[in-house]
Amino acid sequence: MDNLQSLKATKLNLLNLKSVPIRTFWISSISFFMCFFAWFGIVPFMPDVVRDLGLTPDQKWNSIILAVSGTVFARLLIGKLCDKYGPRLCYTWLLMLGAIPVILSGLVQTPTQFLVCRLFIGFIGASFVITQVHTSLMFAPNIVGTANATSAGWGNLGGGANRLGMPLIAATVVAFGVAEAEAWRYSMVIVGMACFLMGIVYYFFTQDTPEGNFKDLKASGVAIEKKKDEVGFLAVLKDYRIWILFIVYAASFGIELTVYGTMDDYLQNTFQLERLTAGNIVLSFALMNLFARTLGGFFGDRFGKLKGLRGRVLFLSFILTLQGVMLVTFSLTTSLVVGFIFLILFSLSVQMAEGATFSVVPFINKKAIGSVSGIVGAGGNVGAFLAAFLLKSKSALAEKTAILENQGMGEEALKAAQSAAASMAVSQGYMVIGFVVILTGIVALAIKFSPADEKENIPIQGIDDSQLGSLQPIKVKN
Repeated sequence: MDNLQSLKATKLNLLNLKSVPIRTFWISSISFFMCFFAWFGIVPFMPDVVRDLGLTPDQKWNSIILAVSGTVFARLLIGKLCDKYGPRLCYTWLLMLGAIPVILSGLVQTPTQFLVCRLFIGFIGASFVITQVHTSLMFAPNIVGTANATSAGWGNLGGGANRLGMPLIAATVVAFGVAEAEAWRYSMVIVGMACFLMGIVYYFFTQDTPEGNFKDLKASGVAIEKKKDEVGFLAVLKDYRIWILFIVYAASFGIELTVYGTMDDYLQNTFQLERLTAGNIVLSFALMNLFARTLGGFFGDRFGKLKGLRGRVLFLSFILTLQGVMLVTFSLTTSLVVGFIFLILFSLSVQMAEGATFSVVPFINKKAIGSVSGIVGAGGNVGAFLAAFLLKSKSALAEKTAILENQGMGEEALKAAQSAAASMAVSQGYMVIGFVVILTGIVALAIKFSPADEKENIPIQGIDDSQLGSLQPIKVKN
């Protein structure tokens, strides 16, 4: 059979919706946004949930931990499924099945039911892996880092946009006559239904590769020569570089997830802010995703052109170390203005670190991109689990001590003592996490590539992207 021409895009031309890679980029990014919006959609309503269901402080923290725990297993599994069945079917089923616990969370009547729903809602966090796999299949090496980072950044934005979006949805249903105490329930049901409908859109308006769907290509006797079947999952696990990136992503994306789940309370306890004000600050943290993660991928691609694959690693190490410095500094601030500045700088650096991570991932093992993406992506949730567990243990102990030391005092004084103790404990936790991130940035330098890998990815000298056009030859086999 004659060689076909791959339609992998060499430019991120966002307005060219007739292009299969660009159309897939948009649909994948929007799907990712909706998944993260639903995943953390309950956070703005937690005071209502605590009051309605009678959650204890431990149950509240457990809901945060469970929401990131389920995603670990889902991300490990979904990468392998993407390699076998293609990202289109995997995303379709994830959106439609993931919508079920989102909807059910609006119908729960007991704390146990709520915690079970939070566990299964976490599975939609695997949407990140599918997004990365799909964009990796749609874009050429010269732009894949930027494309991966942009789609991931815009998707991550959903984790903070719900601070504004969910209250707006609640206000809308209240305007239609729903009781304010029940608005959080209707809001979760609506968001779950939107995820389900997005699954239908994904099925009909995307395809696995620029050349077609995996199933159709196999049926016609054509298969892109990716040799994925020649690499077993156990063989992938033996590559030490994957585990370093696993730790790197735990120290970047994992910490971002932890911030999404804990920063509202920390800002209220530390700076005595109203919940709405604290939520708006967290939203501004999330808004960095509009461009920060893209910058990480962009600089990863640029350093790759200048210094090869080693250049990508050097930039990743630098930006991750900077992220740790910003978090340590933020944890020490007592001024709201200074704290806000360093929170934004931390947001910028952590999201750039995430983008830089996935500018390296596609070059670790091109024969198993899905598996590598799944393992590294799972690292983010392991990091979030460990960080949340650290903060929970420190905060719970500090609050219990504050209660014992202030027994017999008025309710307001007791509440103030609890808030101060929680603030100090979480601040210390953020500092510990920051130093761990700095250490991880140094460890990232251990990622090495063979001379053959470096040679394979040397940019073509004297030819720019416009000269390459949108077609790149690839081999196919009968």
